[in-house]
Amino acid sequence: MLKLAVRNLLSRPMRSLLSLLGLTVAIMGMVGLFSVAEGLDRMVSTTFSRVNGLLALQPGAPIPLFSRIPSSWKDEVEQVEGVSIVSSEIWQRANVINGKLIISPPRMLFGTHIPSRVRIGHGVYTDDIVAGRFLTADDEGTLNTVISQQISDEFNVDVGDPLKVNSVDMTIVGIYETGSLLFDVAIILDIDQVRKMTRFDPESVCGLYIELDEDEDADEVAARIRRHFRGRELEQWNPLQIAGGGALSTIADGLRTDKTKRQPQDIPDGDEKTGLFEIDESLPIEVRSVTQWASRFDRLSDDLDLLLAILTGIGVTIAVLSIVNTMLMSVSERIIEFGILKANGWTRRDVLKLVTFESLVIGVMGGLLGALLGWIATLVVNATWPMKANLYASPGLLVFAVVFASLLGVLGGLYPAVWAMRMMPMDAIRRG
Repeated sequence: MLKLAVRNLLSRPMRSLLSLLGLTVAIMGMVGLFSVAEGLDRMVSTTFSRVNGLLALQPGAPIPLFSRIPSSWKDEVEQVEGVSIVSSEIWQRANVINGKLIISPPRMLFGTHIPSRVRIGHGVYTDDIVAGRFLTADDEGTLNTVISQQISDEFNVDVGDPLKVNSVDMTIVGIYETGSLLFDVAIILDIDQVRKMTRFDPESVCGLYIELDEDEDADEVAARIRRHFRGRELEQWNPLQIAGGGALSTIADGLRTDKTKRQPQDIPDGDEKTGLFEIDESLPIEVRSVTQWASRFDRLSDDLDLLLAILTGIGVTIAVLSIVNTMLMSVSERIIEFGILKANGWTRRDVLKLVTFESLVIGVMGGLLGALLGWIATLVVNATWPMKANLYASPGLLVFAVVFASLLGVLGGLYPAVWAMRMMPMDAIRRG
């Protein structure tokens, strides 16, 4: 039956080819689109899984860039039981590098308290130096900097070369590479130098990175820190604080945690939830593990999955209609053939199987080609734009694409198969 189905398809090569191409393009598009979401999920999970400490930010701030907390709180956090090291951080955009206006991908000035940073046991940047060295206590008060390998390649600079950022001349002393698009964006230097360059409030920092004593439970230490600061006053962050609002505000708000309003008495330690404009005002600091902060991207990923499903659905619908049209035309052209086959002993089931096998062949071939071409396309995109793209077509996604395409092929041929099956032999011959 399968051989006969393939022969029938080959007897009408152009029509079969067009139907196959329609399904192939739809499945290729599905693989390409969902590799965006899978790439984001994979990048976030693999990146933040390397960071074992806690991060303290202004409540509601989606990322450190938008957070502001008093710099003096560093000393208080260091006194909390279970805390080993606290490092102050400032994040600001690098707008111009070596005369080039920076828009995409973004580049960030990362000001760190060097003595604290070098004491961290498992630092993302300190453990990923590929050339030169990381900053030391001797670099305090200087414009010595450590940059990512991406920035080094983009501007063709190396250790010992000068780098001009926002009209300030720096000297590169080290290059790091984490392999993550989220981390490989930083120009690292002394925190006080970033304050001067960006006119950052001297009494504030963006956040605190907190390393714990060995064998301490992160959730318990986070709860102690929250209890320590409960009742303090600090302006709550909201997306309107971003200059210009608009799309950037929407994206930032999408990375926030749960938007459901909850009263302070309903929120247990370790489970504070920020709202759009109303959050627990008795908690002026939000302390979570870095993996918990990363979970905020799940909301963005969920919304992205919905959009991708809609776009994929459009292509799939067109592909299914193409298969239905192809099989209907094939059946209508073979009315006499089906009548003769039935007159010679073929059952309704045999006719149903023949037409279904033909559409299944189109589905399987379209799925295999679409999955293969979609996977190749993700590799090409990643290789072409390594600093902007991180697509990932997992084996699970590729297998699903083939199975899904096969089901689409069967469903697309179901109506034509039923139509052919129900024809009476003499009626088919007369209609022919």
